[in-house]
Amino acid sequence: MIETKILDDLARRLAANMPRGVTAFQQEIEKNLRAGLETVFQRLDLVTRDEYEVQAALLARSRQKLAALDARITALEREEHKPMALAPAPSIAQNPANSNSSNPDPSNTG
Repeated sequence: MIETKILDDLARRLAANMPRGVTAFQQEIEKNLRAGLETVFQRLDLVTRDEYEVQAALLARSRQKLAALDARITALEREEHKPMALAPAPSIAQNPANSNSSNPDPSNTG
C-alpha cells in the first residue's frame, strides 16, 4: 500500500490548485481527494518499494543460480561428447597364464 504521507501531500497539492472560490471547502476537498486517491491506488494493486526490492533481489539470485546450472550442464555435455581414451590391450607376453605360447594346450604333449 502507498504511504499515507504521499497521499496527504498529493491531496494537499491538488486542493491548493483549486479555484479561489472553493478555498473555504479546502479541508473537505482534501479529505475527499485523499479518499478518492486511496481508492484508485488500491485498485492499481501497487507494491511498496521494500516489496519490490525483495523481489528484485530474489530475481537476481535466481538468475545467478540459473547461470551456474547452465554452465554446469554445458560442462557435463562437453564431457559426454569427449572421445574416451582407450586402454592399451594386454600383450600375450605380459600374461603369465600364456607363458608357453608355442604349446597352447599343456595337456597335449603330443
